[in-house]
Amino acid sequence: MSCQGCVSNLTSALEAVEGVSSVEVEVGSAVIHHQGVISEVLDGAITGAGFTVGMPEFNWGDGAVWKQSAHNTKWCLIGCSIGDLGTIAYFQFVWTDSGWSTMAIMMLAIMNGLLTSIALETVILLKQLPFQDALRTAMGMSLISMIAMEAAMNITDIVLTGGAMLTLTVIIPMWIAGFITPWPYNYWRLKKYGISCH
Repeated sequence: MSCQGCVSNLTSALEAVEGVSSVEVEVGSAVIHHQGVISEVLDGAITGAGFTVGMPEFNWGDGAVWKQSAHNTKWCLIGCSIGDLGTIAYFQFVWTDSGWSTMAIMMLAIMNGLLTSIALETVILLKQLPFQDALRTAMGMSLISMIAMEAAMNITDIVLTGGAMLTLTVIIPMWIAGFITPWPYNYWRLKKYGISCH
């Protein structure tokens, strides 16, 4: 489990089992108080809600998890790109005589990319969670992944253009670097927690 939506889904599944008197679910664990419910029934409710029972052996060869983590990484990339590329474009085309250094522009672009990614994730999560929970979950999603993505995009921009500049030849490599850099981490995180929030 990696978010409050996961907690809510598992809680509902377990509370629906006849004989369960109470459930205490937190991210990463569940305590079930029951009378006369066999473990196979509880295991079935847990796996039926999309979770695993016990600690599965970790491997890097799960195609379904790679696909889901690619989907998650794609949405993060879209969110980060809005703020990041928008900031660079603003300094390149609108406020051309700002006097800001490349490093200052890139730091602002990274911060704006993080904010727009959190905003987009919040909007996506509103389908399954109330606003406060959606925002909390979006902010709790992997900051490591978003920072790695932002750093990769901006380093690619500096290496290919020598500064904070957008050209047709740099945007695609920025997106590729921004996608590939956090993708293995996102796979690991999704595989470790066993469920996605998207």
